[in-house]
This record gives sequence, C-alpha cells and structure tokens, in this order.
Amino acid sequence: MNSLLSIAPEVSAALAAGRPVVALESTIISHGMPYPQNLEMARRVEAIIREEGAVPATIAVADNRIHVGLDDALLERLATAKDVAKLSRRDMGAILASGGLGATTVAATMIAANLAGIRVFATGGIGGVHRGAEISFDISADLEELARTPVAVVCAGAKSILDLPKTLEYLETRGVPVIGYGTDTLPAFFCRSSGLALALRRDTPEEVAAVLAAQAALGFPAGAVIANPIPEAHALPEAEIDAAIASALADADRDGIAGKAVTPYLLARIVALTEGRSLTANIALVENNARVGARIAKALAALG
Repeated sequence: MNSLLSIAPEVSAALAAGRPVVALESTIISHGMPYPQNLEMARRVEAIIREEGAVPATIAVADNRIHVGLDDALLERLATAKDVAKLSRRDMGAILASGGLGATTVAATMIAANLAGIRVFATGGIGGVHRGAEISFDISADLEELARTPVAVVCAGAKSILDLPKTLEYLETRGVPVIGYGTDTLPAFFCRSSGLALALRRDTPEEVAAVLAAQAALGFPAGAVIANPIPEAHALPEAEIDAAIASALADADRDGIAGKAVTPYLLARIVALTEGRSLTANIALVENNARVGARIAKALAALG
C-alpha cells in the first residue's frame, strides 16, 4: 500500500473483504457549493451510499497524507476553511510535501481511488474542454486522467458551462467509453440531455458492471464515464441555463478569471443568476449519482 495513503478503517475493511466502496471527491465541498449546504450535501451523499449497501470513501489531502474516507471533523474543515487548495494531478505532490489542506478534483480523486483499489467514483460532473479552447487551450486534466486511470466515474455528464461536443470528441479520441445510464444522449449536468448522441447505453447496474469488468479483463488503462441524467423533477429548463451561462461567462471575462478559478466562479455566478435553483439541482444530481454509483459498485463487487 502506498505510504502516503491514510485509509479509514471502515474503507480498508470493506476493500479487504471485497465489499463495494464508492469514492467521492472533496472539491465539490470546498469549491463547488457554499457553506452549510456543502457540508449537508457531503453527509447526505455518504448516507445514501450506506443506504444502498456500499461504503463511502470521500477523499482529500491533509497533513502530508491522502485521506481515503474522512471523519466528520475533516469534512467540516473542508467545508469551512478558506485556504483549501484545489488539487489536480499536477498539484498533489506539492500539497502533500507542504502539509497543506487540499480538496481533490475528479482527476485527483481518480488517482487516489486507484491507489486504494476503489473502482467506482460518484461525483456531480466531470471537467472537459472549455468554451474557446481552440484559442485558450483550456482543457480539464479530468479528461486526460480518464484516459489513463481505470476508475469508473458516475456523473451527470460534463458541466454545462463547457463545450460539450468537443468534450465528447476528446473522450472518444482518448479511448474513454461514455456509457449513457438509461439514456441515448449525453446529459448536460443541470439539463437531462445535451442532444449529443452516445454510442453506448446500459440500463441497469449489472449491465454497466459487465462492461467495466470486460474492460478491466482486457487490461485497458482507461476509466469510463457513466453518464447519469439529473432526475427529471430537478432538471432546469435549457433556455434558463443557457442564459445564465452566457451571463456568467461574460462576467468571468470582465473580471479576468482564468485557469482553475473558472469553474467555481461560473458555478457560483449561475447559483446567483438562477436564484439558487441551480444549487438545488446540483445537490439532487450528486445524490442521484451517489445512489447509482453504489448500485454499480455492488454489481461490480458481485462479479469478483
């Protein structure tokens, strides 16, 4: 076991026994939602995974260690601290060496989950190709991690602030399967569909697990995206979200926001512009992904 890992006893016991474990990121806590909704969401998502018969493993970096499975004190610290670093692959070594507090993005969570032996990870949405990337070259490291780390990511598609057609094309080029869970099109985070057709659809946890097991048997290094639409009751109208995104992008350009600050800035602006409706939708889709992720983890564990 990697000497930098600190695996919670509950998680360690489950992994040793071959029981289902679901990884969870921490950037959504520190940078994706305001307090106290972020802490309430984190606790609720862990509870949902337990209700489904799996073990949650929220991941973060603190005190020179990668923590896989967090106690309530560290969860609260992530939810309230103002100096939490946002960690992708390039940042992990520096924060581990400094002893600082870091919240893991999709990419960093995949790395830690793979080190710990966790095969399923549930989150809100993955990063992707940013709008205007043909000029800025701004492409999330999440996509590259999906191409080289064998962890399945259950999400509501890529965040709708991104260029979704380019994101889907990038994933295809890098050999990452995008499996529509009960859908033929890529979900668009706050909206149930982007209108972009997917090559793969599976309708049950067992069907998804069979694909993941076959991919592992082939020795493929890539992960997989399990694209799970937001529940219909919580989906937002496409026109409302498109207008909010356009306004938020203009604000980001005006304020000179760039790099890893772009996504949290845009999400916060969209919360304001939708008068909190996007936050409610975000929480609903994360909870839904956690439930589906736990069911897939159980089905995968049953295959051995």
